[in-house]
Amino acid sequence: MNLRYLLLVIPLFAVCVFPSLSSAEESSKVKEFRALCDRGHAEGCYFLGMMYKKGTGITQDSFQTAAMFRKACDGGYAAGCGALGVMYEDGKGVTQDSFQAAAMFRKACDGGEAKGCFNLGLMYEDGKGVTQDFVEAVALYRKACDGRVAAGCGALGVMYEFGTGTGQSNTDALNYYDQACNMKLTLGCQNYARVKKK
Repeated sequence: MNLRYLLLVIPLFAVCVFPSLSSAEESSKVKEFRALCDRGHAEGCYFLGMMYKKGTGITQDSFQTAAMFRKACDGGYAAGCGALGVMYEDGKGVTQDSFQAAAMFRKACDGGEAKGCFNLGLMYEDGKGVTQDFVEAVALYRKACDGRVAAGCGALGVMYEFGTGTGQSNTDALNYYDQACNMKLTLGCQNYARVKKK
């Protein structure tokens, strides 16, 4: 069962929110994050990477995005590892490499970044960059759900509903679909209503 088709996967790093800034303010933010990054602040590197990714106050550049995310990851900022994992998975700014993507998602997850756990769970479910392991996928989805990633809760619901990597349980499926729904995942609400009718 491929969750990519059963879940509305929320983009891993959908939007880095910067309020509407004037050109001078944008340039100032770029300088601020660059200075922080140059001084070894991993979080500054991450936010500079997000600015390169979105073209906010700077020319959009996927190679610079990857370089900044790598610095953030190497500096111990888990979200940087997760963002770099997405780039390896998609082949943007780096050569596409599922093994590197899985390694980056593992670093993100181990660093407490719940979205990294969710993405690593997808890789274990699909057998992409790692040996397919549904039990490990369930464990990772649980970490993601516990970390308030709605798609992680929705994925757990699917695994319990179909008994993949865990015992089949509509009760548990309903519980996780409900959690996903409460976190505004539309498909979680739809799956909850569908299973409730069984």
